[in-house]
Amino acid sequence: MNSRFKLVVVSSSTVVVVLLLLGAAMGRSASPEDTYRHLQVYTEVLSRIKSEYVEEPDIKNVTLGAMNGMLEALDPFASYLSVDQYKQYQKNHDVKKANVGLMLSRKFGYVGVVNAVPGSSAAKAGLTTGDMLEAINGVATRDMPLAYAEMLLAGDPGTSVEVSVLRVRKPEPQKVTLTRAVQKQPAATSRLLPDQIGLVQAPSLEGSKTKEIAALFDQLSKQGAKKYILDLRYSATGKPEEGVALANLFLDNGMLTYLEGQKQKREEFRADPARAAYKSQPLVVLMNRGTAGAAEIAAAALLDNKRAEVVGERSYGDAGVRRAITMDDGSAVILSVAKYYSPSGKAIQDTGVTPTVMVSEIEPVVDTDDDSTPPPEPKKDEDPILKKAVEVLTKGKEGTSPAPAAAKPATGPPSSEIPPLVDKNQKK
Repeated sequence: MNSRFKLVVVSSSTVVVVLLLLGAAMGRSASPEDTYRHLQVYTEVLSRIKSEYVEEPDIKNVTLGAMNGMLEALDPFASYLSVDQYKQYQKNHDVKKANVGLMLSRKFGYVGVVNAVPGSSAAKAGLTTGDMLEAINGVATRDMPLAYAEMLLAGDPGTSVEVSVLRVRKPEPQKVTLTRAVQKQPAATSRLLPDQIGLVQAPSLEGSKTKEIAALFDQLSKQGAKKYILDLRYSATGKPEEGVALANLFLDNGMLTYLEGQKQKREEFRADPARAAYKSQPLVVLMNRGTAGAAEIAAAALLDNKRAEVVGERSYGDAGVRRAITMDDGSAVILSVAKYYSPSGKAIQDTGVTPTVMVSEIEPVVDTDDDSTPPPEPKKDEDPILKKAVEVLTKGKEGTSPAPAAAKPATGPPSSEIPPLVDKNQKK
């Protein structure tokens, strides 16, 4: 190997060692011997690429791809930022800029869509969970740091950005122009269904949504609702604490979730009886692949405590605390340092939440080549997840028993005035 290549191998291998050690520290079982054995394999592969590949490789890109691939395997929300990228990230991280309304993660080496904020430019263009961004303003996202992609999508209100989208329903990349705007999170809504069923739809848990949701439950109760459906499909925004508060609205005891990491002492969140305004009414929760974050925390708590049946698709898997770790050269790795767990001990970010009753969402069909046109909304009677939820409430999960409810019925319409969440660092 020439001296330049040796330098590349040594420097890149150092980064690999750091990342492998981080992975081991975060719960991956790896001894120092295993770490150096894997490093030896990496170095040998790099050497073979240099000597055997059909043409002279760009080792810098090869190394960057290796690092991003390793981070994606470890944490789909992780990013490696170069010195210049990290400086830009620090400069813009706390600045509230307009964006196109996309929540992102790494997927198959590209930037994948977790969700699109309802009403945003991305949602209006039909972008949804599972889509991938092949390029942003002509810059390929292959091996692009996730945090850098988020920076490229942000900007001044009214400005536009062009993205090339890979969709399962379309084999060829589609160019879509999105307009940046200050995002307004959609409000929760409600309506009374037949059979005294109250439906509350919460497409976002951003802000103090639990009080808003409780008020809607109050209204439905006054309208005669006796059983409820909480729709958390495509709900992917909101702080984890809001997911805890939402679960506590329906639970008066037990574990709701806990937070834990290598350097994060286990922190438990348990139900506060004073906040359980709807602890006894039959309840079904709706989820799909676009349900993430705070909504997943709430769904997992209600499922594991057997408070509600959960109907729909497996959720996305995004409930963690992420932090930037600065490297010696000024670059940085952004990765999860703690994760939220379901009461049964499953890391939500790793496994998502699996419903008790699996039902697939209807895929929208786009017949036009104009991707600025949003996909048609399915008709209300074509909503299989909602239809199944109503069936569960009226006939039971298998047509034999109703959805879970507490033994004692409510003594009257509960109040939506809920005390502020108190973080009780209690033990089981």
